[in-house]
Amino acid sequence: MSTNYKTPAAAARGLGSAKAGTNHHIRQRVSAIALVFLVPWFLYAVIAASRAGFDGATDFLSQPWNAILMILTLGAAFFHMRLGMQVIVEDYIAKAGMKQGLLILNTFVCVGLFAATALSVLKIWISAGV
Repeated sequence: MSTNYKTPAAAARGLGSAKAGTNHHIRQRVSAIALVFLVPWFLYAVIAASRAGFDGATDFLSQPWNAILMILTLGAAFFHMRLGMQVIVEDYIAKAGMKQGLLILNTFVCVGLFAATALSVLKIWISAGV
């Protein structure tokens, strides 16, 4: 009895495991676990900042632990978003060129959003120390 479960056509084309599914799965789960702890703090931060107005929000983010936790939350959220969108693109886009273009765009958008938000938090944090 053969243990090769590939169809003859798949074996001829070399299709099969890309050897990256486990790594992707672990990254998705680790970022989700990080968000389980960070999102409740983030919701508290947003509620506290919205009640205190602009000056209260900047005072909140000028505290070192709040700024660090905000940057960690943003990093975990954008990383988790990138992984999720990657799965959607890989599963539902059939054309290879379009798929590669969307995967690159996905990475650029997520990195750009993280950079913009992290720099905003850092600017508030650093300017408060002056």
